[in-house]
Amino acid sequence: MRRPGFWALAAASLLLGGALQVRAEPMELQPCRLRGVEHEALCAKLHRALDPQQPQGTQIELHFAVLPALARRKQPDPVFFIAGGPGQSAIALAGPVARMLGRLAQRRDIVLVDQRGTGRSAALECEPAGVQQPWFEAADTAAQLQRARSCLSRLQALPQGDLRQYTTGIAMADLDAVRQALGAERINLVAASYGTRAALEYARQYPQRVRRMVLDGVVPPDMMLPQAAAIDAQAAFDALLADCAADSACRARHPRLQDSWTALQAALPLRLSLEHPHTGRSEQGLLTQDMLLAMVRAALYAPISSSALPAAIDAAALGRFAPLLGLASVLSAGSGPAAVAQGMHFSVLCSEDVAPGADAPAAGFGRAAAQLYREVCSFWPRGMPPQGFRQMPPAPAPTLLLSGGLDPATPPRHGERVARALGAQARHEVVPHAGHGVLALPCMRDVAWRFIDAADAAQALRVDAGCAREMPRPPVFVPPGAGAAP
Repeated sequence: MRRPGFWALAAASLLLGGALQVRAEPMELQPCRLRGVEHEALCAKLHRALDPQQPQGTQIELHFAVLPALARRKQPDPVFFIAGGPGQSAIALAGPVARMLGRLAQRRDIVLVDQRGTGRSAALECEPAGVQQPWFEAADTAAQLQRARSCLSRLQALPQGDLRQYTTGIAMADLDAVRQALGAERINLVAASYGTRAALEYARQYPQRVRRMVLDGVVPPDMMLPQAAAIDAQAAFDALLADCAADSACRARHPRLQDSWTALQAALPLRLSLEHPHTGRSEQGLLTQDMLLAMVRAALYAPISSSALPAAIDAAALGRFAPLLGLASVLSAGSGPAAVAQGMHFSVLCSEDVAPGADAPAAGFGRAAAQLYREVCSFWPRGMPPQGFRQMPPAPAPTLLLSGGLDPATPPRHGERVARALGAQARHEVVPHAGHGVLALPCMRDVAWRFIDAADAAQALRVDAGCAREMPRPPVFVPPGAGAAP
């Protein structure tokens, strides 16, 4: 691609409201179109050393996109969105992010950086199981382990194949390089799930550069994800059973839900026939307890899908697994804007979350996943988190932490602990009947806008965030044609 001349850069600077600074070696900034975004964006890339300790060594391209603010007179502090996973591409999520941060985009640029190892930035992508693959084969732990070994061999043969260089700490140095390239003195961070850990690390490394932080679904830097996931998923499922027993409508339709669940687990392993939720093809296989728990955990992520779990569990206890399999498949597709680059995913978790020799839970939710991570991380290269990575110093700027009370992955207990560590500049808001991802709620998007748009820190921390506290859990799902409750 030909480097743009001075006037092309000057025009781009005007489009960004003068925020972009022309440099001796200007970055290539080009108008571009992003899927799901109505207005034209600007795309660019920076060259970064794969290994920060060898600045003249192998280089990778770090891609980012800017959604320019719509107002003529805009604020100088852009909003950087950090995706989750780990392994999601921020640029691929441009459409949903543009809608979620629409009010912020009126007066602030929205910056999407594909973290190294994701999207367009030296992606570490494994071959996904895919929606066409037989379900039992995709769900089998041994098959998943073999795919990881094959992926590792392929990735290590790439120029960017030193997989030790994809830790959160290094990625946040990349993020600050983008900030410098855009000439922003301070930035606002909006982060989701794993992205909240990345935002906390950015604030630890560059506290003077942070103006505001919104952390949705908090992942602390000292949280060991596989082990925590088992505990948190069990708590979310126990809450589902208790809420059903306490709700008259759910109790009337599913009076023996706990008995159904106990009987279902006792019947496993079970050889059965089922129809693939995407292809409709019939297949046979052995359903294990780990497979069952993985299906249930996937459905717990969103309250609207968990509202159908009682009906699905009762049906499965009678030998009809299609409803449960259908619920689980909603979140299990391996493609789309929320897809995860598995190579980057393992590189981060093996470096930061799975200690060598760590034991998997003996049973229950997350046992199979924890076992898979333990085995993959026994041969996957491990990076070294920076000194102080596990620490959470006081927040350098107003920080809004958001938690869903029904979240099976990042429930309020993690947000509470991080808020205590961050101190007086932090505020933790819990939406009792929300799942994983509170900013998806329309009123909470408005809260985030008012928090970031507030003129000073005191005003930001006083923003009323009570709009979603009384939101009820979705009513229990009633299958079409089910008739009145017995």
